[in-house]
Amino acid sequence: MNFIVQYTDQFSNARAGRISTDHGTIETPIFMPVGTQGTVKAVHFTELEEDIQAEIILGNSYHLYLRPGIEILERAGGLHKFNSWNRPILTDSGGFQVFSLSGNRKLKEEGAEFRSHIDGSKHLFTPEKVIDIQRSIGADIIMAFDECTPGNADYEYARKSLDLTERWLDRCLVHFHETNDKYEYSQSLFPIVQGCVYADLRRRAAENAASKNAAGNAIGGLAVGEPTEKMYEMIEIVNAILPQDKPRYLMGVGTPVNLLEAIERGVDMFDCIMPTRNGRNGQLFTKEGIMNMRNKKWEADFSPVEDDGASAVDKMYSKAYLHHLFKVNEISALQIASIHNLAFYLWLVKEARRRIIAGSFTSWKAGITPKLQNRL
Repeated sequence: MNFIVQYTDQFSNARAGRISTDHGTIETPIFMPVGTQGTVKAVHFTELEEDIQAEIILGNSYHLYLRPGIEILERAGGLHKFNSWNRPILTDSGGFQVFSLSGNRKLKEEGAEFRSHIDGSKHLFTPEKVIDIQRSIGADIIMAFDECTPGNADYEYARKSLDLTERWLDRCLVHFHETNDKYEYSQSLFPIVQGCVYADLRRRAAENAASKNAAGNAIGGLAVGEPTEKMYEMIEIVNAILPQDKPRYLMGVGTPVNLLEAIERGVDMFDCIMPTRNGRNGQLFTKEGIMNMRNKKWEADFSPVEDDGASAVDKMYSKAYLHHLFKVNEISALQIASIHNLAFYLWLVKEARRRIIAGSFTSWKAGITPKLQNRL
């Protein structure tokens, strides 16, 4: 993997770059649709490629390990061949999923012991096993195993959690360098910076990650219950330390405004389930604000979903028709809304990139941010 910074904004830390992988190039800033189970919910890959214009998608090691299982993925030749997605893939190590299973998991030095949410079976994720799992999945970019600390954790818990995450990182790096790529292309490993909302822990974690000279770095443990302003503060602290010449990936964040604020602070890569999950519940993100398509106000509105929308479905269907589909629980409503939201998120980061290159990012962001928060 290779990364170059092509342009920087003169008024902020925003930058436009390019990541090169064996499955293609990614222009940053970039948003990655979440394909947890090897597919993006309610969306075909042809739509992802042609209408949404996704350049990379995300898969999850925890879920793919449980189903379809590593043996099936290896027999298929890796996730790219299994799901026929020929562009780059990034996999999360499963740390967040283990975090979310707090009632069914036990953390120890060896790793994280947990029970499957599917059948209750017991499993152990060690740093070494997580690397092996991601080698078998075959994503272009893979994550180190970490503990995702709750946003409201006290200092002592956060410190001990970071201690464990950093010891796990060292083991991940050793095992990654001791193993080979399983398929005919290369993989890159990103450390994950933790530290909760404590500035000294975040600085320490960022310095430690930077010292590993990895291909890129991820920022984890944000948007998990902490105040939004605290999240922005932590991003600023971390990005002041992480290498300028390596991509920075903010995990699991967030709203359209969150993306712009993070881009302004120097983040290059994002993923979040919000556009698809909220879309399936009738919420659309647009350039003028947020629409709930279940509201009666759209019942007789025959204008397009979005007049100058980023997706073909925006021009094809009216608000009234989409409202009808949600009202009668038609499956196509979930598909249309998911396509719209993903296309909007991709439009937003691509427009941010265009504005960075043009030298107008800061003024454009100031103008569009209030609109993005409107409730229409």
